[in-house]
Amino acid sequence: MSKEYHPSEITLANFAKALAHPARIAILNLLLKKKSCVCGSIVDELPLSQSTVSQHLKELKAAGLIKGNTSGVSVCYCIDEKNWKAAQILFHNQFDKLNFNIEKCC
Repeated sequence: MSKEYHPSEITLANFAKALAHPARIAILNLLLKKKSCVCGSIVDELPLSQSTVSQHLKELKAAGLIKGNTSGVSVCYCIDEKNWKAAQILFHNQFDKLNFNIEKCC
């Protein structure tokens, strides 16, 4: 009998996968630091090529951690506040599951 994964488990895994690269963390930190949409200057602030940054932005957007809007010839990116909060809650709930008063198994 196969176990179906709970939707929150799938969502948490998708957020974790998106966060699993230092370049993506750097991009998120840049967007969080700017506190506004960033248009085109992400490549100027990271030691990565345009194509590499674009690929990482695509992954972050697919996971819902950022959103992007086309403005003229450039795309502007910012944190998706709703999904960012959802990720925060899911990670917090996951880490809170460990009760440090449990018997040690090892």
